[in-house]
Amino acid sequence: MSLSGRVALVSGGGRGIGRAIAIALAEDGADIAVNYSRDETSARETVAAIERLGRKAVAYGASVDSFEQDQAMVAAAVKDLGHIDILVNNAGIASRGHSVADTDPAELERVLRTHAFASHYLAKLVLPSMRERPRGDILMISSTATRFNAGWGGPYNMAKAAMEALAFTLANEERQHGIRVNVVAPGLVETEMGRRLVKATQGVDDLRRIDGDMPFGHVCTPEEVAATVRFLVSGAAGYINGQRIYVDGGAPGAG
Repeated sequence: MSLSGRVALVSGGGRGIGRAIAIALAEDGADIAVNYSRDETSARETVAAIERLGRKAVAYGASVDSFEQDQAMVAAAVKDLGHIDILVNNAGIASRGHSVADTDPAELERVLRTHAFASHYLAKLVLPSMRERPRGDILMISSTATRFNAGWGGPYNMAKAAMEALAFTLANEERQHGIRVNVVAPGLVETEMGRRLVKATQGVDDLRRIDGDMPFGHVCTPEEVAATVRFLVSGAAGYINGQRIYVDGGAPGAG
């Protein structure tokens, strides 16, 4: 499933799920634009790992909720790497676990901007380059949160639902240009955000302590999410568009 000649922009690509996706796509032959917001060190470590695979990679600092910063990043990536024909909207933040009644409006705006506005900005900005390519792919990294809409997570639930609505809209609009748009929705994943979530909700510091309660005996890894992304952008998934793929082991409540 070679991605030779293709270029991917992965938002939040320096750590966690984003890093695993960036490396997986590079393993399949793509060059990678690695976006980061604050952790430049991790982003450059991801770039180094990709370069060791023999692929090109460049790290770009940008807060994805800023249209102006996104404009500059996409322009630089196209200049440096030639084009963008894979976009992975992965960057995200968690909400703070308040009820709707107690949620600060500033938090609501911040979470929505990071997930939904940023995904819209980046899709808009990469489409001119992507439409010129033989094939384009846009992936939204969502969450099983949109299936359960659990309490005390209004901003996050709303933001991921808006991201998915954008994906399905784009899938209809851009099919005529050879662009596939799909959603990957993990449950709990072994990331720093996942660890904080489990500590806050279950008082558990070590994710290994809950492996036995999870499908297939372990918490989902970033690499398992990345494997779904690398399939969806491959030639094997050329007829898949406008779909939501859950990566949660198939167990209700896994996320």
